[in-house]
Amino acid sequence: MDNLLKSIDIQYPSIDRPFGIHLWPLFDQLYTAVTGYSANDFVFKAGVNPISTFGDSVKLICAYYAILAGGSLIMKYLPPLKLRILFQLHNLALTIISGGLLVLFIEQVVPTLYNNGLFYSICNVGGGWTQPLVLLYYLNYLIKYVELLDTVFLVVKKKPLTFLHCYHHGATAVLCYTQLAGSTSVSWVPISINLMVHVVMYWYYFQSARGVRVWWKQWITRLQIAQFVIDLGFIYFASYTYFTSTYWPHIPNAGKCAGEEYAAYSGVGVISSYLFLFVSFYFATYSKGGKPAAKKTVSNGTNGVSSAKANTNGTVRSRKA
Repeated sequence: MDNLLKSIDIQYPSIDRPFGIHLWPLFDQLYTAVTGYSANDFVFKAGVNPISTFGDSVKLICAYYAILAGGSLIMKYLPPLKLRILFQLHNLALTIISGGLLVLFIEQVVPTLYNNGLFYSICNVGGGWTQPLVLLYYLNYLIKYVELLDTVFLVVKKKPLTFLHCYHHGATAVLCYTQLAGSTSVSWVPISINLMVHVVMYWYYFQSARGVRVWWKQWITRLQIAQFVIDLGFIYFASYTYFTSTYWPHIPNAGKCAGEEYAAYSGVGVISSYLFLFVSFYFATYSKGGKPAAKKTVSNGTNGVSSAKANTNGTVRSRKA
């Protein structure tokens, strides 16, 4: 700990140090303490790193859905578990981890963007596929399996499971694997935006688990939809310029773009499905018939409280997301 504090060198924020502090050496010390080797020595190899093959990913996702099915069946005969403190810690941890990965991504990407431009950053191997970024991609991928616990909490608390929630969690883990194995340089764009969204989202869940009523719940879904729109803009562009430059060079394109074809298909297909499902969820929940219920859920005014009192004979219950 003393060595970590001594190594902190605070300067004015700059392109090379967006936060004033050079974060990567600090992260390297933490990573070395946990794994026993430097973050600078990390190399992603399928079959060598944990959960690094497509088979590993599919097996874990299948196990995830089996646990949900079996857990839901078992919980029919058991009372719901509250697990309030554990749920709070889970969401707080994911808020902190998402924030930590986000600032590391920003530190890596900002100098590349400034010095080489956007196209180089999303399509060139040296722009979006550097050794530090690959490690961050891998860590982000592993975190997707920790996030599967979100649904497990819903099962043991006997909360309703939606297709969107279950599909989104499973598909995201597989999506992250295909982009990691497929070496897509554009990966940092959707991942960085997703980490920002997760900081907000898991902070909301943490506050909700504490019984705090948060008025901006609806804005989380809006932020998620905006995320997918931006993601698809970059993914469609990267895929278009890859396929045209590879197979139809006579069609106008920006040039070569790094990544495997299966990764492009996976990114376009999965993110497009997310946009459709989240937009459908938004309108079903917050528009027309869903609007009064949504207002009642997030309301912090006297009408919402009075309604809650009337429905619970004088006891106001915090509604969880």
